[in-house]
Amino acid sequence: MVERIDSDFESQGTRCAGWLYEPDEAGEESPAIVVAHGFGGERTARLPAFAERFAEAGYAVVLFDYRGFGDSDSEPRHVIDGPAHVADWLAALDHTRALDAVDGDRVGLWGTSFSGGHVVETAARDDDVAAVVSQVPFTDGLRNALHLVRQGGLGYLTETAKAVARDLGRIVTRREPYYVPIVADPDEFGVLNTPDARPGYESLIPPEEDWDNECAARILATVGLYRPVTAASDVDCPVFVAEATADSIIPSKSVDALVEGLDDVERVRYDIGHFDAYIGEDFERIVARERAFFDRVLRN
Repeated sequence: MVERIDSDFESQGTRCAGWLYEPDEAGEESPAIVVAHGFGGERTARLPAFAERFAEAGYAVVLFDYRGFGDSDSEPRHVIDGPAHVADWLAALDHTRALDAVDGDRVGLWGTSFSGGHVVETAARDDDVAAVVSQVPFTDGLRNALHLVRQGGLGYLTETAKAVARDLGRIVTRREPYYVPIVADPDEFGVLNTPDARPGYESLIPPEEDWDNECAARILATVGLYRPVTAASDVDCPVFVAEATADSIIPSKSVDALVEGLDDVERVRYDIGHFDAYIGEDFERIVARERAFFDRVLRN
């Protein structure tokens, strides 16, 4: 049975809530994996399933919430910010390396969707990262924004402009953010409103969780500038990319560009949608392949 304990840390002076999953194989310094969620996600949303599988295989796993999300501190809440999230990743990495019984030279990163880009950016900044898993990765905000606009049409673009204007006005007047839904049905406005977005995202939320389906609209103004793919050539460690070929959110060309930019990459294509990697048989085969990658890189 994997034991989970609280393992909080600070990022730029603010507490990030972390869990440490202690490996089954105790008594010696273990390799470790740092894990966090994607766009607006919290650590409770299916990520414990991945953390438990890795811990059962002998890895120490640190799973954390970004500042302003889940159990972490910071106000205002639910402000999605790629560079700020990367700062949290770097702080989590330092925290993990400093833990007792962790081999600081064998620490890998596991990110999914939006954090599939964060782990690329983090590894590009920290040459000592030993391995990276980037699952259904968001790595090119510009290409992704254009992809969502093409799918949503003029109505999506109009609602985006209105929401951004309202939120920027609140920044100027120092009021609480103007929030928009993270996911919505196709006939409603939300950052993600592809047919599978709402049911897929909600399938990850534990029944007992009271999840707030909202984020500050300002991310819609800045997400196009967030492009971890441009840092791919600076990543020195091996990278495993799990691509969903039926992904309605991540355009395949952005995954192509990521793979082309990496020096040491293993890419596996799965005939699944964006949210299928987290549950059921698809989860089982993907987590097993990711664990095998970590075994090959972090244990040799």
